[in-house]
Amino acid sequence: MASRPRQVQRVRRTRAAAMVVTPAIGALLVAVWAIRLSAAVISVPADGNLQAALDQARPGDTILLKAGATYTGNFVLPAKNGDRPILIRTSAFDRRLPVEGGRIDPTFASLMPKLKSPNSQPILRTAPGASHWRIMLVEFVGNGSNNDMIVLGDGSSAQRTIESMPTDLVLDRLLVRGDAEKGQKRGISLNSGSTSIRNSYIANIKSVGQESQAIAGWNGSGPYLIENNFLEAAGVNILFGGADPSIPELIPTDITIRRNHITKNPEWQGSNWTVKNLLELKLGRRVLIEGNLIEYCWTAAQPGYAVLFTVRNQDGRAPWSTIEDVVLRNNLVRHSAGGINILGTDSNAPSATASKIAITNNLFHDINHREWGGNGAFLLIGGKATNVTVDHNTVLHSGNLVTAYGDTRGTPDPMPGFRFTNNLAQHNANGVFGNAIGVGNQAIAAYFPDGLVRANVLAGGQSSRYPAGNFFPSVTQFMTDFVDANKGDFRLSPRSAYRRAGTDGGDLGVNHDQLNRALEAQDR
Repeated sequence: MASRPRQVQRVRRTRAAAMVVTPAIGALLVAVWAIRLSAAVISVPADGNLQAALDQARPGDTILLKAGATYTGNFVLPAKNGDRPILIRTSAFDRRLPVEGGRIDPTFASLMPKLKSPNSQPILRTAPGASHWRIMLVEFVGNGSNNDMIVLGDGSSAQRTIESMPTDLVLDRLLVRGDAEKGQKRGISLNSGSTSIRNSYIANIKSVGQESQAIAGWNGSGPYLIENNFLEAAGVNILFGGADPSIPELIPTDITIRRNHITKNPEWQGSNWTVKNLLELKLGRRVLIEGNLIEYCWTAAQPGYAVLFTVRNQDGRAPWSTIEDVVLRNNLVRHSAGGINILGTDSNAPSATASKIAITNNLFHDINHREWGGNGAFLLIGGKATNVTVDHNTVLHSGNLVTAYGDTRGTPDPMPGFRFTNNLAQHNANGVFGNAIGVGNQAIAAYFPDGLVRANVLAGGQSSRYPAGNFFPSVTQFMTDFVDANKGDFRLSPRSAYRRAGTDGGDLGVNHDQLNRALEAQDR
């Protein structure tokens, strides 16, 4: 066998303890040693050829990049035969870096190798069929171009089959930073198969005159895990959809978005950066959004809703587009112009209908049009969305609680299966409002004819305008039911009448113990 290149250091063999070797054990040892001998460590010096190392690497190898060195190029992860991951990482010792499961931040930048593009092309992309790559403890440095920094899979018509899609990819403890002055269009383009993005820091993703995204995907199958990341972007921090899939009938599926800090820099308010929302699904199935801190969104290029579930057949070539089986639970959403916007069907092109969206045990705080613009509404819903559940949320907002809209030839479009239960909120001027219909029972009958609205606090509202079984304290009384609303402690006080008042026997509003467990490790 030809000798490996000079920069390759073979993995040192270890001495096995003495044992009685049966034929079965002997066969196993042969297999184990074959694996060990086939793995290598490829060290790429500061002036080395990273692409050559990527091309040479075999399944099971490790590519070590020199801590602090800069590697400039448009690098490609090639397809390999085999299912053992190839690892790309810093040469710095693990003891100086965040442990597995710990989130990276810029204070560790000096210990990380830096990858940078010399032009407007991506720093790193995958070849068709690339699989089993793991990249960790590496920094990606933006150059201010209107392009993507990391491209996983292909969002264009060049990727038309599941078989050609890259898969089994892991990005762990990466720094991905756009240029501080010029920004960057997109951090990670996510159009692959099974992929994890975790424990990473993506920031300064911002653009003028076009939408920027920290993470965006539309032509990949999933499953996806986006966990424990800091995600900062001006346009949309996390987006699924926004362009039609080139793979027929494709819907990104089995998406978990968990324990991330999803934010915009409040210093961008009033700037030229194009600002839209914090998390948006235009296409997706079986999505869990849990334990995230979601904050800072204001009226700019859009009205400023924090979270959007809006079905879009974006370019008119994907009539199967839908949003199904979505759970938004145990999140803290704050400092925004609006809460949630749900659109059941595309108003511009044929699409399927959004269904089975559950919004449970979330705290919405400082949803305030006076501070952030917009209308301060908690929930905007229309387009025939079906089976939407809103249960056990605590909402501090300044506008309508629910605004329902959508009609066919002047007749409101009903949205079957709507459930609004066990929530703590203010009524404000219009409470549950139906466009062109009115407030309360009229809106519910027109837009949610089989709906259930029960065991909610609608502070400041009139009981005569709503179904029986809801609560209507004054706003002053409502605020005194919390432990200390002025300090952001929205737990129910021990004396509150809304303890154990829910349809399920629980306290109304958020279960704060569940919320805090889910938010563990977030900066609150």
